[in-house]
Amino acid sequence: MLNDVIFWVLALLALLAVASGVMVFRFESMARATYALLTSLLCVGGEVLLLGLDYLGVVIVLMMTIEMAIMAVFMVMYMMNPAGLMPMTMVHNKQGAAAICAVVFAVLAAGILLAPWPSRRGRPSDDPTLDLGLSLMGPQMLTMMTLGLALFATIVATVVLATRRGRYDRFGDDLKARRADDPVQGGRGR
Repeated sequence: MLNDVIFWVLALLALLAVASGVMVFRFESMARATYALLTSLLCVGGEVLLLGLDYLGVVIVLMMTIEMAIMAVFMVMYMMNPAGLMPMTMVHNKQGAAAICAVVFAVLAAGILLAPWPSRRGRPSDDPTLDLGLSLMGPQMLTMMTLGLALFATIVATVVLATRRGRYDRFGDDLKARRADDPVQGGRGR
């Protein structure tokens, strides 16, 4: 019974992942395309979690969420048409891209069907998460975990220090003041 439920949840997640992946190329808004891609990647992370690879699934979910949030901010800041108000397309060279996709799909499908899959030997490990971490990073697992925390702290500190102005710079301690005493000239306060 539980296997049937997991199968159908995986099937629905795969369907949602493909549908939101297609929507990346259908949206005219860069922000919507970014969040459609995030939805697709979160579905893949959910599938990995349902397959029992908890560590890898959580890493995919966390990495993709942070990456897509940052990407959405940069898309809105730097793209010419972030809101999709003017027609645009995310696809260039449609015929060439379609041909490449068809060839890659055919090669991968042939590889799946024609590869001599080995039969299972032995039994699964008691702690697959530990084994996955050791096979990916070897004895440097603690170093990589520390490095990840240091990178995260660096990102937070960079965002905090990116501007010298805070909300109290314009209005002082009284945020309800009618006239802003803004040290930087111009803007809405003058």
